[in-house]
Amino acid sequence: MTEGGSTTCGPVAGEAPQASRARTYAVAAFVLLALIWGLSWPLMKMTMTYAEPFSFAAMRGVISSLVLLVALPVLRRPFRPPPLGWTALLGFFQTAGFAGLSFWALESGGAGRISVLTYTMPFWLLLMAWMFLGEKVRGWQWVAVALALIGLVLILSPWELRGVKSSLLAVATGVAWAASAVVAKVIHTRHRVDVFTLTAWQMALGTVPLLVLAFATGFESPQWTLPFVALLVFQVVLSNGLAWIIWLFVLRVLPAGTTGLASLANPVLGVLFSWAILRDQPALVEGLGMASVLLGIAVLTLRGALVRSGSAAARAARPSAPRSTPDRRRENRPPS
Repeated sequence: MTEGGSTTCGPVAGEAPQASRARTYAVAAFVLLALIWGLSWPLMKMTMTYAEPFSFAAMRGVISSLVLLVALPVLRRPFRPPPLGWTALLGFFQTAGFAGLSFWALESGGAGRISVLTYTMPFWLLLMAWMFLGEKVRGWQWVAVALALIGLVLILSPWELRGVKSSLLAVATGVAWAASAVVAKVIHTRHRVDVFTLTAWQMALGTVPLLVLAFATGFESPQWTLPFVALLVFQVVLSNGLAWIIWLFVLRVLPAGTTGLASLANPVLGVLFSWAILRDQPALVEGLGMASVLLGIAVLTLRGALVRSGSAAARAARPSAPRSTPDRRRENRPPS
């Protein structure tokens, strides 16, 4: 179907390369996202020495929202908000739920451990995508899920029973994040929205509950030092601005279940960055868990690549329909 509404055969052949390029861009963007969010965990932990969790989360949300909303007309993006109800629901889970719960968990828990527990998100996302989006969990995905689950259990080490409050808050962060991914998928399916505009408005609406929580729990001004300003800039520009734009773009291109499982690379980077920056060295069992998570990601990625290459080979081998037959019929018609 062309833009004018007429049916043609031309765009059909061009859709496959265009979709392939979009997937390539989405994968590259996801690598950048993993690096940003992996690094953000130890840096967020460092901010807790300068500010209260809800105060900093609200401050970060306000600044990020203002920057993105001002940037909309500058970048000639639509300023009108997407469907308000869905956008507010996305902001509640993605901004208020994810940011508020993660900072609250980091107040008393280790950055590496919290990052891993937050990424129970893919398991919640697979369940929610199956229930609400109709995305089936196939056999090879179950293999990746099993490997990832073993890895998360080893990293969590539930038999030690330490840090229960921060651990539960981290898991709740993962649930909120998974719910936001499902809402984002529904928005992209039902409405035509600009990713940048959606990011800006969901962040603005999601910051409102954070402001209420900050003032309800006693808002305290942070310690305005040079390290705190640097941490704030990273959180506003990269972790809370660019990263969520990338995340919504990736969700629009890739299936929700695959996106969630591939996100398991982020907690591994979070643990490694926490080890390098905060000297939060993982134990042997945690190292084995990270190896199991990486193996699960490898199974998922390899199987997905084989499926895509098989589909491409099948399309290439498919014979093309003859195009000259209609013309011959017209040529052989007697003159009227």
